[in-house]
Amino acid sequence: MADQTPLPANADLSKSSNAGPSRRSLFGAIGIAAVGQAVQAAPAGAQSFTGDPSKMTLNVNGRDYRLNLDTRTTLLDALRDHIGLTGSKKGCDQGQCGACTVHVDGQRVLSCLTLAVTAQGHKVDTIEGLAGPDGTLHPVQQAFIDHDGFQCGYCTPGQIMSAVACIHEEHASSDDDIREYMSGNLCRCAAYPNIVAAIKQARDQMGPDKIGKA
Repeated sequence: MADQTPLPANADLSKSSNAGPSRRSLFGAIGIAAVGQAVQAAPAGAQSFTGDPSKMTLNVNGRDYRLNLDTRTTLLDALRDHIGLTGSKKGCDQGQCGACTVHVDGQRVLSCLTLAVTAQGHKVDTIEGLAGPDGTLHPVQQAFIDHDGFQCGYCTPGQIMSAVACIHEEHASSDDDIREYMSGNLCRCAAYPNIVAAIKQARDQMGPDKIGKA
């Protein structure tokens, strides 16, 4: 009698024994073998993320916050979940919508793509710290109200933080410039004409001598 190769454990037994291993069992066996090879190929000294927390201090809106966070924690999650500043919104969580925009050392950044640990030693500003100490709204905040630059309001914090930076960067000289440099902030309610009008009003109110001082 000819020797017969035993079927894999997950062979399709609904077929006759003369048909040999099924297509499904064959690919299953190949997949298991590939996984085994991948595991064996991993370097013996390879390091993996343990998720162990690390002590860090973030300066947000002029105040120091001492935190104990996983080093993989994003700045957005640190602000929302650990500091309690929920103004910055989690929209796409992929850096595509701009709802999470904050300022780091005066520059706008996407906090969902920024690790909190990298913000140490830098000045972080969020929508909560934009108004004056007496509660007076920033010119951009007031302009958004005056021109109804929001509808559902979800994207508004990121829009306002980007608008402030847009003016400070001197990219608000024309409607086309505003649209170009605000293009990373999406408004699903499509309030774009109102947002442009609001930025123009704030730009004129702030003036060249006030930009960077607000």
